[in-house]
Amino acid sequence: MKVSFHTLGCRLNQSETASMQNSFEANGYTVVGAQQPADIVVINTCTVTQGGDADTRRLVHKINRLTPHARIALVGCQAQVQKEKLASLANVRWIVGNQRKMDLARVLDEHPNPQTAQVITPAIERQPFTLPAAAIDRAHTRANLKIQDGCDFFCSFCEIPYARGRARSRVFDDIVLEARALTAAGHKELILTGINIGTYQYEAKQLLDVIGALECIEGLERVRISSIEPTTIPIELFDRMGQGKLCRYLHIPLQSGHNDVLTAMKRKYTVEQFNAFIGQARAKVPHICIGTDVIVGFPGETDRRFEATVDFLRGAPVDYIHVFSYSPRHMAKSRWMETMSPAVIARRSRVLRELSTRKRRLYNESLLGTVQTVLCEEYKDNCWVGLTDHYVRVKIKSGQDLHNCLVPVRLMSIDGQTVLGEIL
Repeated sequence: MKVSFHTLGCRLNQSETASMQNSFEANGYTVVGAQQPADIVVINTCTVTQGGDADTRRLVHKINRLTPHARIALVGCQAQVQKEKLASLANVRWIVGNQRKMDLARVLDEHPNPQTAQVITPAIERQPFTLPAAAIDRAHTRANLKIQDGCDFFCSFCEIPYARGRARSRVFDDIVLEARALTAAGHKELILTGINIGTYQYEAKQLLDVIGALECIEGLERVRISSIEPTTIPIELFDRMGQGKLCRYLHIPLQSGHNDVLTAMKRKYTVEQFNAFIGQARAKVPHICIGTDVIVGFPGETDRRFEATVDFLRGAPVDYIHVFSYSPRHMAKSRWMETMSPAVIARRSRVLRELSTRKRRLYNESLLGTVQTVLCEEYKDNCWVGLTDHYVRVKIKSGQDLHNCLVPVRLMSIDGQTVLGEIL
């Protein structure tokens, strides 16, 4: 039986898809590429925005057009909260929520030939968890490592606590076990993922303990933290960056640069507190790269409040911005608030994306002339392309096979959003 996988949304979904693929192989299935014909097609869904919802529907229609014989399994966040809508889509035979998603191969064995959609979305347990298979992704040099799931913060724009459940942490030894397996499979860099990873707590172990254990794994060269909430980052983290294997990089969501909007969003900090925190990170960690998220068009974001966000980000020590257009979510508390014109949201989004491009270029220019270690990932357009530990994409001309190699490189010039370097 051939099965293919499509992943929508976040890095956590990517990690879970890799784990599901390995679990299916262990259960006797043949995993094929997403573009190849398959008997079963698994779509790991996202519901963070309306765009994520629409992506699922478009992908289902595309699969039905190209491989009408394939049976489709929709799993994950959208499956958890929109099962009634998804059940009406053609050839969808399984709708599996987040509680049983990682056990999907067994679910399909339990319901092998359904004629209508089988909806399996039990309540999500709030217990420490393990994963059935390592998330070995042979297509990439870096690997995602899930350490946490769910969230207790209930920001007013977000329905993830309903789609993913309340915060819970992965069993500590299970994290280390998978990290060793990923390293043995050749991954030089592991990216810690979760919904709210700064809240990791298993027995007496916290995030710093996870990082410390991974740094002891022989053969693992880098540990990177994915998106993390500003109020959950231990200050001691800064002392670890650049000293061992922990990358000099943080992605910290801001969401708005105006306190009234932050209050309406039910965020847990002020603009001033956010600025002081990232300023402290910059002071303690030379050359640290700091990225952020901003939601444009949240209800109540007036022109004045948006300009305050732009002014703040223009002067803040933030090096790039991921811009998201606000869209009301089915279970989020903000769904009753009045929305604004899509044209206004689009115009404001362009302003922030242009600012992000300028700030990214300034950061890249600040590294010119320095020597950085680059993890080479792919050969493209006669260059090896890879990343520094602070998430700068570098192109290197070399006749050597540098795939999955860490090499010292002098950064020489700017090429759009990337940097050209010379191997030493």
